[in-house]
Amino acid sequence: MDTEIVRVWVEGWAASRGAAPAVEEPWGFTVDVGLPGQVTRHVLPNADETLIRELMETTTAPGTWLKVLTAPEVISPWLTPAWTFDDPGFLMSATLHPSATDLPVGYQLRTWSRGEVTRALVCDRDGAFAAHGQVAGSCHAGSVVFDQIETAPAHRRQGLGRAVMHTLANAAIASGARAGVLAATVEGQGLYESLGWTTHAPLTSVVLTSSDAGR
Repeated sequence: MDTEIVRVWVEGWAASRGAAPAVEEPWGFTVDVGLPGQVTRHVLPNADETLIRELMETTTAPGTWLKVLTAPEVISPWLTPAWTFDDPGFLMSATLHPSATDLPVGYQLRTWSRGEVTRALVCDRDGAFAAHGQVAGSCHAGSVVFDQIETAPAHRRQGLGRAVMHTLANAAIASGARAGVLAATVEGQGLYESLGWTTHAPLTSVVLTSSDAGR
């Protein structure tokens, strides 16, 4: 897996979520997130069995995550009982292009920026949440990370996710970005592919749910 794409995603994700700056390790990256269910995450561009087994056997803090750029079935035989799979995903990237932002009648779009993060929010005619997303810069000039793209179930299949993506891309381009990276869910992958994004690798997530890792 291309370590530079992973680096852009890790750094941009940390900026987007207000996490600690990524620390480069010999095998990948570590990010302190500081949430009860996600204290720290280790991101591994490659699925090294010896390394992953060692991390799983020596990690004792619940809320520690491993993010590995490979399919779930690859690392499944290496898991100890204390580790649990999260939903699968995919690492994707795209060259950014200006696009028109079209919303269905009855929806309103608002955007704002704070620091290096720009957010987009779509509300319905009553002001209720319909969709949102955000984009953050990474330490690599010209690259940004799209994050937390979500459409409420009652408002799906109306092009709101597409409108959010176009809005964020236009904002990123205006700030000098040329390329975007994101981690897609299984459901979101189809939308991003329809917008010209390329899938680079599966993204498998596992979390330590108890302190019995080494038993």
